[in-house]
Formats: sequence, structure tokens, C-alpha cells
Amino acid sequence: MSETPISLFLVPTPIGNLKDITLRALEVLKSVDAILAEDTRTTGMLLKHLEISRPLQSYHIFNEHKAVEKLVGRMKKGEVFALVSDAGTPAISDPGFLLVREVLAAGLEVQCLPGPTAFVPALVNSGLPNDRFVFEGFLPHKKGRKTRIDALIEETRTIIFYESPHRLIKTLEQLAEAFGPDRQACVSRELTKLHEENVRGQLSELIEYYQTNPLKGEIVLVVAGKPEKLETREEKQAAKKEKWNTSE
Repeated sequence: MSETPISLFLVPTPIGNLKDITLRALEVLKSVDAILAEDTRTTGMLLKHLEISRPLQSYHIFNEHKAVEKLVGRMKKGEVFALVSDAGTPAISDPGFLLVREVLAAGLEVQCLPGPTAFVPALVNSGLPNDRFVFEGFLPHKKGRKTRIDALIEETRTIIFYESPHRLIKTLEQLAEAFGPDRQACVSRELTKLHEENVRGQLSELIEYYQTNPLKGEIVLVVAGKPEKLETREEKQAAKKEKWNTSE
């Protein structure tokens, strides 16, 4: 039984350090008919550095609805594409989901390569529990922002956000108001780059730090979940007694 050919490859690209490109990513980018890029200028510079010369086509949040149908049509005729974002894994807080969904709906094959994504190293080096976590991406800028934060007040898993430098302090202040100023968190900036910085502490401490330390670069904010309540011995006994009485 022959393998079904892949029509669309999702190819992660470095989030900072260009050495983080994988050998397999290089192989795929060299072999596809065309590369779909969020920003052709950014991807063009990367491909030039990697000495890869393949046709580039723009694919971003403003044109994806119009582009999908034509792209799927070309894939049905046998063309093979690679989708990349400006940095990291495509479709993680970037365009890509719509294309993947429609390619699969057309009965074609999609394959995502493993590779760089910013939230994983930020989570792991935060020092916060990483056995269970929830990825929230970017919070809404205005409408729905408070509602989204309030919905996380009872969340016990570690919470991961993406944020921009000019909104970080506002976000930290809003989270401190909702979760309490003593909630532990970590701000990771410029991951894998020369000036990588990971600042850990309570939300109140992070607010104070960034009020006097200017911010630049891409940011991942990792926040501890709400501490789970530990049952006392008396509460455990009461629960066991209630369960026993209910079963009678």
C-alpha cells in the first residue's frame, strides 16, 4: 500500500537563533513547489541566509480567506506547498488553521514538522509547573479582554500568554488585580537571541521591575495557576462519611 503524498507541510522557522532550523525543515523547503509566507520579506531574508531559492507567495491574516480556495485547487493538481510564519510554528497565534482545515476537508494530506515555538522554552525555564498548562496566546486588545482574564481566575493550570512590549505592564497589572499581586510569573523576552532574558517573581515584583527597565522584543508571559486547595484530614473524613451515607 503506497503512502499518500503530502500536499501541505507546516514548517517551523527559528524564533531568533538561525541555527535552530532543522535538517528536515531545510530538506522540505528545498523540495516544495512554493513557500507560503506570512511576510515574504522576512521569509525571503531567511531563505537567502539558508541559500534556498523557491517561489514565495504571500499568505497572511488579511488574505487567507481569499487565498485558500485557489491554493487547495492547486494542491489537487499535484502542487506541494510549505507554510511558514515569520517565526516559530505556523498556526500558533499565526495564520494557518483555516488552510489546514480546508486542505484536510479536500481529502489531501497535511504534515507539521517539529521545531521552534516560543511558548515551550518559556514554560520549561519559568520554573512553574509544566505537567498541565493552558495556552491563551494574545489577549484581546480591548473588547473582551477583562472577560477573558476573569474566566481564568479559577484556572489551576499554568497559564501562557503572548504579549507585546508596550502592553506588558498593563497586562501584568490586570492579572495582578484578578489573580492577586503575589501570584508567581515569569516574563521571557528575546528567546534564543543574544539578549535573552527571563525574569521571575510575583506579579507585583514584575510590574515594579518593568516600570524601570525598558522592554523590547517578543515576549512570552507564563503565570502560575490558582493554588489547588489541599483537603484537611477532617474534610477528607467528612467527604468519606458523606459518600458512605449516600451509598446506603
